[in-house]
Amino acid sequence: MCLRLTFLPFYLVVFISLTSFAYKSVAASSAVANSSFSTPEFTSTSFSASSSFSMPLWFEGFKKTATPQQMYQFLHAMPKGGDLHHHLSGSGFSEWWYELAADPTKNGGYTYYTQVSIKPCHSDPQSALRFHTISETTWAKLPPCIQKNYTELGLLDNNLKREFMDSIRLHTASEGREEFFSTHWQRLNELTANPTLVSKILLRNMQAYQKENLQYLETQVNMRHAKKPDGSLYTPDEALAIYTDVLASEEAKATGVTVRFQYALVRFLPDAEAQLEWIYNFVDSHRDIYVGINLVGREDDINGQPKRFASTLRKLRAKYPKILLAFHAGESETADSNVRDTLLLGSQRIGHGLNTIFDPDTLLLMRNSQYLIEINLISNLLLEYVPSFDTHPFPEYLRTGIPTALSTDDRGMFDSILTDEFYIAVTEFNLSWEEVLTLGTNSLQYSFLQPNVKAQQLTLFHQRVAEFETQVASDTVPTSPPMFRAFICKFESELCSGNKD
Repeated sequence: MCLRLTFLPFYLVVFISLTSFAYKSVAASSAVANSSFSTPEFTSTSFSASSSFSMPLWFEGFKKTATPQQMYQFLHAMPKGGDLHHHLSGSGFSEWWYELAADPTKNGGYTYYTQVSIKPCHSDPQSALRFHTISETTWAKLPPCIQKNYTELGLLDNNLKREFMDSIRLHTASEGREEFFSTHWQRLNELTANPTLVSKILLRNMQAYQKENLQYLETQVNMRHAKKPDGSLYTPDEALAIYTDVLASEEAKATGVTVRFQYALVRFLPDAEAQLEWIYNFVDSHRDIYVGINLVGREDDINGQPKRFASTLRKLRAKYPKILLAFHAGESETADSNVRDTLLLGSQRIGHGLNTIFDPDTLLLMRNSQYLIEINLISNLLLEYVPSFDTHPFPEYLRTGIPTALSTDDRGMFDSILTDEFYIAVTEFNLSWEEVLTLGTNSLQYSFLQPNVKAQQLTLFHQRVAEFETQVASDTVPTSPPMFRAFICKFESELCSGNKD
């Protein structure tokens, strides 16, 4: 049975006596030798905090004896810095999407229909994708025969509801890259054009990250083509105001999570250059909330190669003050020049960077540099870019001085959280405490935050880490009960043995 513990945010922690859970910690001389836990709860042992306590030594001993539950609880409670590679439309868990989309009182007054059957309708064009979801205004314009293939989302029976939720996450071993890229967003379809709904997905992310002790989120969210309930378009500024109102709400402030946006460009689209020009202008006009631009898209699409944008970026840089760039690059199991090319285009961060391992010159360029690789361990495995974690280049990057940070990519569709990424990193690659802290520091140091806010966030992170280490030393670490998602339950089944969530 999984632990059920009370959570207190770190900045509100009062040193209290824990009755259900305590970390075993002893003096440095015996911390490594004597760490052992006989139950899912850590045994409470009194410890008088002193200068002799060594967190790195304690962590080495803890790794040797901790059960999966103990390790996961520790990493869940640990301060984590930021998540820098985060697609907002891919970050909503299936139950969030369904709850919000099915209820007009929660989503801004929209009613949605989803395709539950695909019966032929003569020559009328129709989607061949089951659970393709559209707004009521779009549904009303369909021929009657096609309308019959759709059911109002809020009226799905329990079986169809479960199928709908499964359709927008990778939930079976047979699903992988093609299922992900070719169906998931196509099924969400018009849901992602509703700024009220998606801004609530953002708020739920913030609330979930609060429980994981994350303090900064840099997410990708676009404002063009947002639709009102009647099908007319919001202006981009009108759509943005819905998001900023959510961020200014008491609910959002209560999370303690700072949020900034990147604007994403799908770079293999035919009009990508024109879109990039519009995006530059929009981001330049909203630098308080937008801190960068991210060029996204499959690496195997020849139309999205980085060099395509060289002349456009040069023209834009002649017109606008510097705007920071991140690129999805190197998300491939074969060698190419995309990472090097994106650096030549001025990118400060590389999303994925898997195949950089095959490019020694670029690896050397990135060592101890201003460039960071955003590591997405779970994404790379589920999308079949690595056959197993032991073939992932992450530890090579980390331990040769290439700046790295862990992130979640499309965590809702992978049914995973940031703690899962750290759990894999620690258990698969035997990270030291110093390496764990480096990942957290990098996630803020290489963020696109405004310099003064970045300095504040780094100071806060170091304060939270120092407080956490003191709590470990004195057996007073507050924890929240982890809500294990499907991925980690499959990866480490012992964690979820008997779990009913």
